[in-house]
Amino acid sequence: MRLDHGPFPNVRAITAKSIRLFLWCGVALAWLPAQADHQALLPAPQQITYESGVLPVNGLTIRFTLPPTAQDRFAAEQLAAGLSSFKHVKVPLKDGRTAKGTVILNRMGDAAEVPTDNESSGPQSREAYSIKVTASGAEIRAGSSAGLFYGVQTLLQLVEGEGSQAVLPVVEVHDWPALTYRGFMMDFSHGQLLRVSEIERQIDLLARFKANQYYFYSEMNIAWEGYEVVNPDGRYTRDEVRHIIDYARQRHLDVVPCMELYGHMHDLFRTEKFADVGLPRYGDEFDPRNPKTLQVIDDLFDQTTRLFTSPWCHVGFDEPWSLGKIGMAPGKDPFATFAEVLQHIADHAQQHGKRIIYWADIMNGASTLSNHPELVSKLPAAAIAAPWAYDVFTNYAPFIEPLAKIGRPTLVTPAIWNWNEIFPDYHHSFANINGLVAAGKEFKTLGILNTGWTDCGQTLYRQSLPGLAFGAIAGWQAGLVDTNSFFHDYTAVMYPPAEGPEVAAALEQLSSVEEMFEDILNNTTQHAFWGDPLEPDRLARVEARQDSCRQARLLAEEAEEHISRAMHLAPNDPTLKSLMMAARLFDYLGMKSLYAVEWDGYFRLLQENPDQKLVTLYIGIQMNAQDHGMLADLMDAITGLREPYREAWLEESTPYRLGTALARWDAESRFWFDTWGRVNQLLRSHKKGEPFPSIDVLRAKH
Repeated sequence: MRLDHGPFPNVRAITAKSIRLFLWCGVALAWLPAQADHQALLPAPQQITYESGVLPVNGLTIRFTLPPTAQDRFAAEQLAAGLSSFKHVKVPLKDGRTAKGTVILNRMGDAAEVPTDNESSGPQSREAYSIKVTASGAEIRAGSSAGLFYGVQTLLQLVEGEGSQAVLPVVEVHDWPALTYRGFMMDFSHGQLLRVSEIERQIDLLARFKANQYYFYSEMNIAWEGYEVVNPDGRYTRDEVRHIIDYARQRHLDVVPCMELYGHMHDLFRTEKFADVGLPRYGDEFDPRNPKTLQVIDDLFDQTTRLFTSPWCHVGFDEPWSLGKIGMAPGKDPFATFAEVLQHIADHAQQHGKRIIYWADIMNGASTLSNHPELVSKLPAAAIAAPWAYDVFTNYAPFIEPLAKIGRPTLVTPAIWNWNEIFPDYHHSFANINGLVAAGKEFKTLGILNTGWTDCGQTLYRQSLPGLAFGAIAGWQAGLVDTNSFFHDYTAVMYPPAEGPEVAAALEQLSSVEEMFEDILNNTTQHAFWGDPLEPDRLARVEARQDSCRQARLLAEEAEEHISRAMHLAPNDPTLKSLMMAARLFDYLGMKSLYAVEWDGYFRLLQENPDQKLVTLYIGIQMNAQDHGMLADLMDAITGLREPYREAWLEESTPYRLGTALARWDAESRFWFDTWGRVNQLLRSHKKGEPFPSIDVLRAKH
């Protein structure tokens, strides 16, 4: 469900840079004076009041007012571990009476552990909590285990200093979510298949920043009964999914199945067993004319709802590319057919006690379909629409308002802009998330469904972890997330004090480099990475922007230095390898682009003056020296990056599709090897006194 699969679409006319000031001016500032002398909290609490004084962490114990549930004890264990990490000695967890120097965990109700249907936000929310820290002790009070857990996350962020100097400031916090549902969707179908341990890592991070839903996106990536021939190498077992559901529930996240029951089902239809249900055959969409279609849809839905305990089920229905073009009976309205199938699933879901969610691009023009606002009233009234918009706009209301006007519930759906990119375009992503969430709050949306896609099949998803946090924070706090300070504040939460500033600097630099190369090359950076730098239009663009390209490469190298220092401080940090990979890939992209410009200059000079000594210097030595020539540089770089990339992939993902990904690296190596062969042929064939050819002689003939 992505807008582009190649060069940027025209819709991206408003850049992230041009809109940042618009978004920043909307940041809620009411709590900033109180924060001035203290570190920022993510998400920003609804109400916070600091007073003078501190509570030393050293000597604290943790106690309950009531016999704890398993969920309460889990929150307490997280608090104990977190406080112990600050002062480097164990903070004990004790039962029994409270005493001075105690953090009291006071749960006053028995509300649900994870979101249910038809919840509400605000001060009376199931997830609301309060914190009071005095010079003699602290208390977290909440009406549910979830609220207690969220209070723990905030209390840990309140700690200032380390070791014997670690303290909690005297403070009072009253906090609750601005949006009821705050989810992230992970794409398990277009690229790699994350390891279960990596999914756990994502869930841990989301819980830390108060998300409460994890959407499990699958285009047949679960081992269903009767579908054994579908995706045998790229799917999760049902036991693995059950483990993920239980793991998330302990951290107060509901795992919501995210299916595709109209389009995006090529993985099913490419098998001969199910090919006749596809439109076209071996295609992407269900054929609504085939009587087997509803049987397959119902079966998949039934198996899904038996496995997932969530009250909600996302059924897809985005980007129906074939709809109305093929497979329709004469006179049949294709959009009416679409609505009929969706209504069938909604009715079927209701029989199971489930509520469906669907992508809402069909009526707002976000896909290649025309606007169809008249469809809104024909879509299931109780179903939740997920209007998605991944570009940066000055006004997101058109995506939500048509639904809100007739009372249709919504989940606003932004994205981490990382597919087809070497590194997430965070400036773009932050503007998109902030803008769409702000519009959603205006139109009383139920929540945020932040999305993570892997279309290019090359993505290292640990690079996107800050985006997961940003979306969760945007859904909880009242105002926009401060994009000026986000990387600093995020790394202060996620990394030790010495390491955090290095990572923050690298994140900002890599984000800027991503944006710079998008502009220089007029393309997504992952596509540009594999592209031919000698292609005439691309070469001309880089030649006209040499200074920007050099600056981008310098910035990538500075990011490498920051990450190297962070690695020295924390050699086992699991997030740094993917960041280093991004910095080195940008360095290579800059080298590749700038070297092509240099070569073009050599060829132009030699066309004017084909002196044999200059041919030897520029072509024979500068380009073609066997150990320190520019072509050798590029071959060394791309082959040297292949193994670290493979290692980074396997740390977070299974081997599924790794071979396809690495084939691109091998093709890039072959490209330079073949170019080296053409240079050698030129050196052998060019005779003294003959005109020298243009650089086109180095391009492969098609």
